[in-house]
Amino acid sequence: MKLFGIVWANLFRKRTRTVLTLLSLAVAFLLFVLLRAIAGSFTQGVSLAGTDRLNVSPKYSITDDLPLSQKQQILAVDGVEAVTQQNWFGGQYQNPQNFFAKYPVEPGEYFEMYDEYVIEPAVLAAFAGKRTATVVDASLVEKYGWRVGDIIPIEADIWPKSDGSRGWEFELVGTFRQGDNPLPLMLFQYQYFTESVADNRRDRVGWWTVRLSDADRAEQVAIAIDKLYENSLNPTRTTTEDEFSRQFASQLGDIGFITTIIMSAVFFTIVLLTGNTMTQALRERIPELAVLKTLGFTDITVSLLVLTESVLLCIVGGVMGVLLSTVAVAAVGPVLQGFLGSFSITLPTVLLALAMALLLGLVVGSVPAISAKRLTIVDALRER
Repeated sequence: MKLFGIVWANLFRKRTRTVLTLLSLAVAFLLFVLLRAIAGSFTQGVSLAGTDRLNVSPKYSITDDLPLSQKQQILAVDGVEAVTQQNWFGGQYQNPQNFFAKYPVEPGEYFEMYDEYVIEPAVLAAFAGKRTATVVDASLVEKYGWRVGDIIPIEADIWPKSDGSRGWEFELVGTFRQGDNPLPLMLFQYQYFTESVADNRRDRVGWWTVRLSDADRAEQVAIAIDKLYENSLNPTRTTTEDEFSRQFASQLGDIGFITTIIMSAVFFTIVLLTGNTMTQALRERIPELAVLKTLGFTDITVSLLVLTESVLLCIVGGVMGVLLSTVAVAAVGPVLQGFLGSFSITLPTVLLALAMALLLGLVVGSVPAISAKRLTIVDALRER
C-alpha cells in the first residue's frame, strides 16, 4: 500500500501535465471504442432467423434502382405477405446542414408495413388523399417549428423534375412517431414523385420492404426472391433491415479500413506523447531514485515503481475513455442506429481497450524503467 502511495504521489507531482496526458489518453480510448463499435456494425454476421421483415435492394450497389414491375412478382413469392417500396430522395431543406431522410412511399402500404409507427387515422387519410402531402416525424416539427399547412420546399440533388427544375414543394398534413429511437424522416407520396420526376427516372424504386407470413422462413424466402432476378438486368440482394442499413452507410467507403487508419494514427501520437511524459518524469526524479536506492530499495523495486507509474497512467486514461464512450453512445447511438442498424459497445471491445491500455503502459514505461534500474547512486546524485 505504501509503494502504491509513492507511485500515486509521483504521478501527480506535475498535476497539470498529468491531467493533460490523462485527457489525451481518454480521448484516444474514446475514439477507439466508438470506432470499434462502428466497424463492428459493418463486420458482424447476418442472421435471417426470426426476421419477419426483409429488404430487397439492388445486388451490386444501393445507388442503383429497381423497376416498379417487380412488386407483383415479389408479392407472388410463397411466404411473402406484403410489399412496399421506398426511394432515397436526398435533397436539402434550406441548407445542407438541415439533414434528414426523405422517402417517397405508398401511404397505406408503408404504415401497414411499419406498424410500430404511430400515426392518427385522420392524418393518414389526409396524407393519402393529397398528391403533394407530406408527413414527418414529430421531432422534425419540434426542430424546425413547422405547422400543419406549411409548404416545405426541398431542393433536389438526385431527382430533377420532368421540366428540368429541382425545386419540390410539399404540404405538411401531420406527424407520426417512430418510438424510442426516431430517425429524422420525411415521407411523401410515391405516386406524386413518379409522375413528376424526369421521364427516364419514372417507375423506379430504391428498394423493397417485404413482410413475411412466417418469420421462420426468412432465409428460404430471401433465396427465392433473389433467384427470381439472378439472370435479369436487375438482380437483387435480400437481407435484414440492419444489414441493409450497413450497406447504405458503406457507400461512403471501406469503413473498416478508415477506422483502422484513424485508430493507428491516434495511438501512434499517444505513444509518443505518453512516452515523452514518462521520460520527463524520470529525468526530474533521478536524484530521488538515488535516494530510494540509498535507503535500501533494490534496482528491481525502483524499476517497478517507474513501470507501475506508467501502467497506472495509461489504465486510468483508458478507463476514463471507456466511461466517456458509454456516455457518447447513449447520446448518439439512437441516431446512428438509423444508419448502421445495431450500434453498441460490446464487452470484448471494452476488454480490448483495457488490455491495450495495459500494453501501452508497459511499452512507454519500459525504457524509463530500464534506465531507472541501471541508474547508479553516484551518477544519480551528481544530477542534483
